[in-house]
Amino acid sequence: MNALVDTSPYAHRRERLFAAIGDDIAIIPTAPEVLRNRDTGYLYRHDSYFYYLTGFVEPESVLVLVGGNERKAILFCREKNLEREIWDGYRYGPDAAKDVFRFDAAFPIEKLTEQLPKLMADRSAVHTPVGMGAAWDAQIAAAINAVRNMARTGVAAPNSVIDVRATLDDMRLIKDAHEIALMRRAAVISSGAHARAMKTARPGQYEYHVEAELTHEFIRHGARTPAYNHIVASGPNACVLHYNDSNRKMLDGDLLLIDAGCEYEGYASDITRTFPVNGKFTSPQRDVYQAVLNAQLACMEVLKPGHPFNEYHEVAIRVLSQGMLDLGLLKGSLDQVIDEKKYMQFYMHRAGHWIGMDVHDAGDYRKKGVWQTLQPGMMITNEPGLYIRPDAAVPEHFWNIGVRIEDDVLITARGNENLTITAPKTVAEVEAACAR
Repeated sequence: MNALVDTSPYAHRRERLFAAIGDDIAIIPTAPEVLRNRDTGYLYRHDSYFYYLTGFVEPESVLVLVGGNERKAILFCREKNLEREIWDGYRYGPDAAKDVFRFDAAFPIEKLTEQLPKLMADRSAVHTPVGMGAAWDAQIAAAINAVRNMARTGVAAPNSVIDVRATLDDMRLIKDAHEIALMRRAAVISSGAHARAMKTARPGQYEYHVEAELTHEFIRHGARTPAYNHIVASGPNACVLHYNDSNRKMLDGDLLLIDAGCEYEGYASDITRTFPVNGKFTSPQRDVYQAVLNAQLACMEVLKPGHPFNEYHEVAIRVLSQGMLDLGLLKGSLDQVIDEKKYMQFYMHRAGHWIGMDVHDAGDYRKKGVWQTLQPGMMITNEPGLYIRPDAAVPEHFWNIGVRIEDDVLITARGNENLTITAPKTVAEVEAACAR
């Protein structure tokens, strides 16, 4: 991020958190750097809660919001260091970070231990990510104890520690215009990657050849990292929900299930498409695919404001169960299949989840046993599927067919918007994309 980037959305979110904490203090650290092996680190990724409030991507950073009449947003970060920049790249340093990211003050991270007790003094509660890590919990506890040691000077220590993530989860559940714009971009990039996969996949390739095409499309559009580990699963691997090996040779007649999405400017996309490696569905593959597509489209009809979150999962179960009966995968009545959960032999996951900065994003699905009501600004995935493993009771022509179809859906005032609609999805669209 540079000085030309608008950082006002982050400042606005801090104002909302200020309103929530009142006279208290909030302290939110970013994620630590993690070693991959010996002295080489994983590619650094910020903490989502910290980034949501700051837009700041450097490690070794902490945000402090001091509430009350003289509210202050303070950043602790690494000092400017021209020598380290030769090795690791640009650092803002406290002075530049304060100006660019609209903080009231900024200090070197080395000052945090010294400053925290002073900032906590006479605050009733500390709002922080409780349980984020043992080291962080210990640092907060040490700072509170340091305030207690100042009691003879007339200073009172906080008497409670509150997990700030509960408040932030509710905020993050409703996406603002800045977030929606970034998620639209992530969705467009990932939709293009799926179309590219359909165009380039061929029998005789390995799954990793297709994964390389996805990665190429992500990176060439500015999305360097995936939002999660790719699933590129051909043939029987498509019936493994979280298959990650990508090492099977794809055969003529296989279906290829790809669950892949990029992360763009801190925001995730999450798309699944399933297509025939040779470009043409067999009759059984087409029938299973259409059953899943029917369920996905039916789900889309109830993803609207005012509807409970769980409704579309119930729709998915009903439509898929009827599809299983029509295909001869199950026997009995529709109500029996649903009541006895027989459908779980072939459909064992939920119809979707929140999506945002994290691919499985923050936010409660139920509060006090009641499902959340969908509201404009919520972002959700819609991903029913069928996974048919070999079984003596299952017609053999359906064996090893795994199909999932997933889109990213924005709840709007009038209904919903499918952000990933440009990824080919109908049978005709998929076969045409493969033919190209």
